[in-house]
Amino acid sequence: MPAPHSRPAPSRRQVLFTASAAAATAATTSLPAAAAAPEAPDGAAPPPTRAAHRPGPPLEPFPLSAVRLLDSPFLANMRRTCAYLLFVDPDRLLHTFRLTVGLPSSADPCGGWEAPDVQLRGHTTGHLLSALAQAHAHTGESAYADRARLLVSALAECQRAAPAAGFHRGYLSAFPESVFDQLEAGGKPWAPYYTLHKIMAGLLDQYRLSGNREAFDVLLEMAAWTEARTAPLSRERMQSVLKVEFGGMNDVLARLHLETGDPVHLRTARRFDHDELYAPLAAGRDELAGRHANTEIAKVVGAVPAYEATGDRRYLDIADTFWTTVVRHHSYAIGGNSNQELFGPPDEIASRLSEVTCENCNSYNMLKLGRDLFRHDPERTEYLDHYEWTLYNQMLAEQDPESAHGFVTYYTGLWAGSRREPKGGLGSAPGSYSGDYDNFSCDHGTGLETHTKFADTVYFRTPGARRPVLHVNLFIPSEVRWAELGVTLRQETDIPTGDRTRLTVTEGAARFSLRIRIPGWLAASDARAELKVNGRRTGDRLEPGTSTTVIRHWRTGDHVELLLPRVPVWRPAPDNPQVKAVSYGPLVLAGGYGDTPLATLPAVRPDTLRRTPGEPTRFTVLADGRQVTLRPFHEIHHQRYNVYWSVAPPPGPAGDVARYPLDEGQGTSVADRTGTFADGTLTGGATWSTEGGTTAVTLDGRDGHVVLPAGLPGGLEELTVSARVRVDTLASSVRVFDLGYSKDTYLFLAATTGAGRARAALKIAGMEAEDFVDATGPLPLGRWTHVALTLADGTGVLYVDGAEAGRNAAMVARPLLLGRTSRNYLGRSQNSTHPYLHGAVRDFRLHNRALTADQVRRLAQG
Repeated sequence: MPAPHSRPAPSRRQVLFTASAAAATAATTSLPAAAAAPEAPDGAAPPPTRAAHRPGPPLEPFPLSAVRLLDSPFLANMRRTCAYLLFVDPDRLLHTFRLTVGLPSSADPCGGWEAPDVQLRGHTTGHLLSALAQAHAHTGESAYADRARLLVSALAECQRAAPAAGFHRGYLSAFPESVFDQLEAGGKPWAPYYTLHKIMAGLLDQYRLSGNREAFDVLLEMAAWTEARTAPLSRERMQSVLKVEFGGMNDVLARLHLETGDPVHLRTARRFDHDELYAPLAAGRDELAGRHANTEIAKVVGAVPAYEATGDRRYLDIADTFWTTVVRHHSYAIGGNSNQELFGPPDEIASRLSEVTCENCNSYNMLKLGRDLFRHDPERTEYLDHYEWTLYNQMLAEQDPESAHGFVTYYTGLWAGSRREPKGGLGSAPGSYSGDYDNFSCDHGTGLETHTKFADTVYFRTPGARRPVLHVNLFIPSEVRWAELGVTLRQETDIPTGDRTRLTVTEGAARFSLRIRIPGWLAASDARAELKVNGRRTGDRLEPGTSTTVIRHWRTGDHVELLLPRVPVWRPAPDNPQVKAVSYGPLVLAGGYGDTPLATLPAVRPDTLRRTPGEPTRFTVLADGRQVTLRPFHEIHHQRYNVYWSVAPPPGPAGDVARYPLDEGQGTSVADRTGTFADGTLTGGATWSTEGGTTAVTLDGRDGHVVLPAGLPGGLEELTVSARVRVDTLASSVRVFDLGYSKDTYLFLAATTGAGRARAALKIAGMEAEDFVDATGPLPLGRWTHVALTLADGTGVLYVDGAEAGRNAAMVARPLLLGRTSRNYLGRSQNSTHPYLHGAVRDFRLHNRALTADQVRRLAQG
């Protein structure tokens, strides 16, 4: 047991905190009678109390208790997760909570991010509370509610012990309150409000879904503590605090306000509006590059309940702009986003592949956001198209189907030969991904929630009884009971394996509208959806990306059948149309490679794609000259796989695709004499010079360089890059040219390296190391030199003044994988730490063939 906390004399900060806490507690304990939640019968959510003058969402989800999953991969995943919920020892998760407030605990400590020395400890308990609430609401089984009551009672005991341990009233966490002192002083402790959010969200779910009043009481105390803690901070200081990840504190507090009508909770929630993120989004700007993806997504999730609470349209616009930006410009083929947990520049996808793309927490939160946005704009079915796509291809796939407890991955890697695995450094359960106790992470926690709430978005309804509408959003085998109308519908579907879904009224009779989503993925082919009511085809044209509505008085036995025909679709990456993924309906297909590692993206021949007889979702295709089996990505586990493929373009006539003589002699623009690309620009200390009648661009070695337009050298299976350069000062890593996206994806020529040799190098993000061609020495100093690099058929050759200076016949990458490069320079590196070229350049050319040695010699001779 740790030594008891000593309590110093109160500071002015603590006096202000105590005063604020008293006011906040008074506000939260004097709730209207209607705010008290009745016990929810059969796991149903208690009716919420709504404050006046708020916009109500046009669509309402059915309670989890009203929807029952039928046999499918979704139900199988849920059962595995539910087995873990009843297995995990609450005392082990409570261990650090108890020790923090001086209560005894003899439980074994957990590992991973729940270890006693890890700042993020405590977050999993919040996820567990949410998952238990969802499992109880969905199944009605008391075992989940009983286990949650034990957890909540123990947390309440820890909260009551907080003042005696030296903390303020209402504080509840698995780490001491002093962490918040560090945060407010400008420190960067690991996400303390993030952890509190998970606990608060779990308590709110326990109250709403399981009728646990004690959970609500604990939550109100935590909310009062949060108000008291943040109220004395200046706006400037609070915005500084928000630079450290805080999860969805704004979300849980706004939703708490929607439950109680208490304006204090809304005031606290809005204090977590992060201007640095919200201001650009409100102005319609994408400034996401470089930001930690899941930190930002969680903040935006809270914008929707803020809109519901305030009616301020700005919140909804922020949420919609963010969702649209991320889905259309930052998402990979499976629907997920981020590389190394960060957003990249817009539309850079193929150039940012790795084994650590698509953190699963990101998609967990993006689906929450899209779901809420659809409720406010049901005409925009794009929200649900993304929801369905990501649900199949990432979230369903994150769980190991061979694990009894539903272990999950952290990332979904998309580089060639990736495999599902836990986060590096956390370790995995033997033969699986996450584990029971030893490698807790945020994705372990969100996985508990994801796989216990598959039923929450399958059906929505329009509120009110005048014109009832049942919305069929997802095609998942399930049954929905609409208690208000006394009607039960059953959905039997072979989607995604097949192409049909059937909805049958199995009980009751009532007049209502049945509104069924027509997926947007149908638009990628000429196939047409078809709808039948009681066996008769309707005459309506079913447009992809919309909904179709059937209005009638429904009786038991009435049924609707929807046919959604599928064809394989090759989907190009936005930054490289020659890198593609293949889908079949809503399923992304992947190649299984067993234990065979892949050095780079395989070259595929789309014309060889064939469906396997008797296997509705399996295909074969020729890739790198061998036959590869393709199957739905979510089915591939415990082996290496490939999702993105390179596809060679048809060859065009040989010639220069770009030629910049750099002979303008005035102004700051340089023209491509082929007329293919836009002008380049002289930047920084780049100036014109004329020597012996020859005009060139002189570079000062400090910041002078030439910026070439985006797009070089897209779509080239082979190439020659050449230029004339005068190097006045040799410095390691100084570039003659550098074409690429970042310091992970590039094609460059350096005048010299630390080894004293000129080097040409090609690298695609995801490769373990760069391919390079070294010369025997550096480029000559103080005179004009012609340099050329040819790349074709796995061979790179570097020429200096028309003579071969270096060769690599074992190149892994191909220039085709570079795509439409976004950052192209003469005299500057992608890496901002490298020096600029001191010298001059002229006559830059990009040719769409690998020239022969004789052709390069003649080119060098002019």
